[in-house]
Amino acid sequence: MKDLIPIALYQQLLKKRAFVFKIAAPFLSISSEFYRGNKVFCPCCEGNFRSFLPFGANHRPNALCPGCLSLERHRLLWLYLKNKTNLFKENLVVLHVAPEYILQRKLISLPNLNYLTADIVPGEAMLQMDITNIQYHDNYFDVILCNHVLEHIPNDDRAMKELYRVLKPGGWAILQVPVDPKLAKTIEGSPTLTLKEREKLFGHHDHVRQYGLDYQLKLAQAGFIVKVDNYSQELGAEAIKNFGLTPDESIFLCLKPQSLD
Repeated sequence: MKDLIPIALYQQLLKKRAFVFKIAAPFLSISSEFYRGNKVFCPCCEGNFRSFLPFGANHRPNALCPGCLSLERHRLLWLYLKNKTNLFKENLVVLHVAPEYILQRKLISLPNLNYLTADIVPGEAMLQMDITNIQYHDNYFDVILCNHVLEHIPNDDRAMKELYRVLKPGGWAILQVPVDPKLAKTIEGSPTLTLKEREKLFGHHDHVRQYGLDYQLKLAQAGFIVKVDNYSQELGAEAIKNFGLTPDESIFLCLKPQSLD
């Protein structure tokens, strides 16, 4: 296992490393003031704005926060973590895979968490980690956060089993991926696909598949008890508009049984 970066040092690196945020910082200061208003609210940076910005290949409206660059999925996850989990209340050992800048910046400061970030790219997190071969013993983590990662991994079944293995009995994981609700079965990409072909098929050149409605079954086959929580719908239409959420995005809450008998 690679040496773990001490959390104090990592906090310093976190302030310096995110290149896009360093470049964007002056513009964020200007845009957050320019878009200041009372039409939408970002729960990640707690900013009030007159709108969110369009973002993505299809220029999704109300997607990007002008204050912190959070996207719809970041805001939904943050709301869910705050309102429907024990993440802020109990002493927990947490693994955050490919951590989003705005979320890790907030989570790393929580005194109740033993918080570990991991990424396959060296220097992008506290620990370099391949989640198809996690070098931690069984039943180690109370919580795992893995948001829009599995669609990049060729052997996602192996990754799911590894995440299940290192999760404690009674622990929970949120394993988000982009799911096409019109697709019954996941489409796997051939290794011979070009980047352009991947972008056409999956929406991004670095995705290796498009998940369908069988994603829940794939998680269950790895051992998880899966609760698909359509939390944005629970919040209601007004909140969806106010927070800039995607109405049909569900949270995949994955539980490891308390008893493994």
